[in-house]
Amino acid sequence: MRKLNKYHGVVVPMVTPVTKDGDIDVKAVERIIENFAKHDVSALLMGTTGEGNSVSVEQGVRMIEAAARAADGRITVYTGLTGNCISEQTEAARRFVAAGADVIAAILPCYYALTPAQMLKYYTDLADTLTVPLMLYNITITTHMSIPLDVIEQLSRHTNIVGLKDSENNLPRMEEALRLFADRNDFAYFCGCAANSAKALALGADGIVPSVGNYLPKMYADLFEAGVDGDTALAEKLQQETIEIGKINTEGLTLGQSLAGLKVIMNMAGLCETYMLPPLTELDDETVRRIRTQAEGIIKNLTD
Repeated sequence: MRKLNKYHGVVVPMVTPVTKDGDIDVKAVERIIENFAKHDVSALLMGTTGEGNSVSVEQGVRMIEAAARAADGRITVYTGLTGNCISEQTEAARRFVAAGADVIAAILPCYYALTPAQMLKYYTDLADTLTVPLMLYNITITTHMSIPLDVIEQLSRHTNIVGLKDSENNLPRMEEALRLFADRNDFAYFCGCAANSAKALALGADGIVPSVGNYLPKMYADLFEAGVDGDTALAEKLQQETIEIGKINTEGLTLGQSLAGLKVIMNMAGLCETYMLPPLTELDDETVRRIRTQAEGIIKNLTD
């Protein structure tokens, strides 16, 4: 196994489990985190899969407290930071750190299209104020902006910026990024496009961020281990299996609907309820039946 960066491994973009009334389901948070810790995978709270833009600061604090308590130092608790008001973001980050976040993963403010210079300033200013490490979070599907690699390279020299979670589905960009960062022991590259996990690991990525890991943490832990051990055949085999499984809650659905579908499968595994935070909603009965039917064998294997 190659030498790993301090920040490495499988980081699952965790769903945000809520009750019917929209409160954080603390018991479900604890169950999910315990399942992650059992397989040595870490959690990213309030990312895209975690409906991060719909989670209030108060809710976020309660979820981080529950996750940090359940993790008990066994895994890293990454916490997403979103929003367009910088002063509110700064206060939210302060409270998230106090609640137990180990690393802040920040998405670009995205109401306005930002210039590269504005992106550079945003992340530099944020890194200067944080008392925990900062991870850059590039996700074009929601921000409609891509952080240029030359901006990321400049930011990677900041002593408090420790890595990049790149969810842009762009193989040439990923290959170029890994040429820049694969040998850097002070800056980690996490592949946020789960379908590219095996390729990213073969090129030297430090970690992967798969949403299906919410209920299949062991499969992704195995994929990661195979990837860093150089067992490309096994890594590719697991990659193809996870791609097919991932279609159950994504095929024919919007991004928001796919998150609701993920909670349907999580519910089948006994991990959380299916409730969503507005403006997202639960799926119609026909789609739920289709997902449950297709996922039945997978969940049965988990519980056998």
